[in-house]
Amino acid sequence: MKRAAQVVFATVWWLTFALVCAVMFVGATVCFMVTVPFDKRRVIQHLYSCFWAQIMFYLNPFWRLRITGRSKLPWRGKAVLVSNHESLGDILVLFGLYRPYKWVSKAAVFRSPFLGWNMHYNGYVPLRRGDKASIVEMSKRCHAWLDMDMPILMFPEGTRSPDAEVKAFKDGAFRLAVEANCPLYPIVLVGTSDTLPKHGLMVKIAAKCHVQVMDPVDPQQFKGDVAAFRDHVRELIIAEKARILAAR
Repeated sequence: MKRAAQVVFATVWWLTFALVCAVMFVGATVCFMVTVPFDKRRVIQHLYSCFWAQIMFYLNPFWRLRITGRSKLPWRGKAVLVSNHESLGDILVLFGLYRPYKWVSKAAVFRSPFLGWNMHYNGYVPLRRGDKASIVEMSKRCHAWLDMDMPILMFPEGTRSPDAEVKAFKDGAFRLAVEANCPLYPIVLVGTSDTLPKHGLMVKIAAKCHVQVMDPVDPQQFKGDVAAFRDHVRELIIAEKARILAAR
């Protein structure tokens, strides 16, 4: 009986998601055409996308989202944001920050209908993992956005954790912050693994998600040591995640 209920819920969820994406993409296209001539940073487009993503939480009374520390994030200015990565649901909850930033995401996602097309509208940054030319281009585009006082958001694990444990971090986000000499904001996600699975389509009925924005870390204190910077931030995220889980 429980399995049948979950199958029904997942089916309804994905059908709703597809309908929402189709409808909201029409609005995204209108938003892009109207705002791109004067909104070079595409802030309005991004905030529209935030609302689009949050609809799946607004429609589902069994998915709860708590965000703390949002006010720490800048509306304008150079900054790098990094978060642990538990599931596809991370994208939905991080849009709930309702703050300007540019995603760095795998290039394949940009080819998906509606969502990928809207990512192009937003000027998000594609990346093909393991492709040196793509990595160089990604870094160039990230620096261009930072020079326009637009923060960058990256998942330093590179891919979703299969067991919700924080995996090893890659250097990219931390090297970017060092090169741009800008603050890096660690963001902790808890409970998002209870939304969308790493593999498969079986969406879970209930989820209790928490997003915690931590205080910014100044890369200058590490004197160019990217590895030390990276490991320090990872330990901060692990410790804060354990604290949140213990308090539940």
